[in-house]
Amino acid sequence: FSVWAMPAPDRRRGFLEVMNKLREEFGGPSFDPHVTVVGAQRLTKAQAIKPYTCRLQQVACGKHFYQCVYMLVDPTPQVMQANLHASRCFGILENPRPYMPHLSLLYGDLSDKDKQEAKAKAEGFNHLICNTEFEVSSFCLYRTDTEDKSLNSWEKV
Repeated sequence: FSVWAMPAPDRRRGFLEVMNKLREEFGGPSFDPHVTVVGAQRLTKAQAIKPYTCRLQQVACGKHFYQCVYMLVDPTPQVMQANLHASRCFGILENPRPYMPHLSLLYGDLSDKDKQEAKAKAEGFNHLICNTEFEVSSFCLYRTDTEDKSLNSWEKV
């Protein structure tokens, strides 16, 4: 399972527009805009976390399929605390990688050149996504088999 912080419905349109345009050109599966709070864990249930604000900073590229092109999220104390709290709820006492809050725009195994092109294209939509903030007041629990890069087996629990 993964726990995702979901943007409010009125904020999703801009993210979806950018994500759809990137997928049209570069391929990759469709997924809901989200900020991963806790990724790919075996979970049973979550305890409540108080609402907080996610502020998107800039477009970036990663080295992994699930972090291909994304928006960095300002790692405010509230954002980091949500990750820490959720991690502890699910028995994750030490994470081998530091938490990097982000909102993925495109999943894929792209070449560095294609990632940079996708990043540049996403930056063309900065007016829709950059320096945007949204309140996180709900979470969704997803079953996420990271071996399934088509996302066909992923489901909202």
